[in-house]
Amino acid sequence: MILVNGQRSDTVSALDRGLAYGDGVFRTLRTHAGQPLWWRDHYAKLAADCAALALACPDEAGLHAEVCRVADAGQGVVKLIITRGSGARGYVLAAAQAATRIVLAAPLPPHAQPEAATDVAARWCALRLARQPRLAGIKHLNRLENVLARTEWDDPAIFEGLLCDSSGAVISGVMSNLFWVKAGELFTPDLSQCGVAGVARARLLRAAGRHGIRTHIGRLLPDAILAADEVMLCNSIIGVRRIAQLDGVTWSPAGWTDTLNTILYEDVD
Repeated sequence: MILVNGQRSDTVSALDRGLAYGDGVFRTLRTHAGQPLWWRDHYAKLAADCAALALACPDEAGLHAEVCRVADAGQGVVKLIITRGSGARGYVLAAAQAATRIVLAAPLPPHAQPEAATDVAARWCALRLARQPRLAGIKHLNRLENVLARTEWDDPAIFEGLLCDSSGAVISGVMSNLFWVKAGELFTPDLSQCGVAGVARARLLRAAGRHGIRTHIGRLLPDAILAADEVMLCNSIIGVRRIAQLDGVTWSPAGWTDTLNTILYEDVD
């Protein structure tokens, strides 16, 4: 089911600024038994991203009701899209403009099913992410860099591609955030210049603090990953996955993937 501004529909105006300029934000969340997982975190991030782009964020209770309305009775995925709405041609914003709200459901993809492999293979992407602090961390609708990066491989054995920015610093996966462990300490890239700061990443950082795991957020280069004891991907749909192979480099399990997967799902609303 797809809802557009609360009504069943699969169309939006050709003048919608989300279509014309990528002027909007989105969230992708997992559902179980008709309820969204980690709702408080997802809504807080949606509200923060809307505020960063000066978009009107939908009312929480109404949006939650729409998510539950479209969600599958079993397990599934719901995507929330908020655009600035329809407007005249050109970049200038109207003084008052009604946002477009889209809520759509999809089945849980095969790679997120409970029986899917925990260990995955990854590759480095040639594409380099542009640095733009004004948009860093925001899950905005302009994801063309990710689309182009994903065209770099068609081998089904490769689960994810890893992205660096224009300065060579590691940022994330194409569809995931990145963590690694060295000597019992947890590392993740700084996303103050580019990249998407996902809800699963935020939950892991928060949970690590509760469990006394020392964390580091900083500008990190590919060599740091190659020297890691365990390298992991995360997002709200797949949870935590261990990178067992990255191009020609392989790692044996060090136990951290199971630990992080466990603490990720603590404090479930």
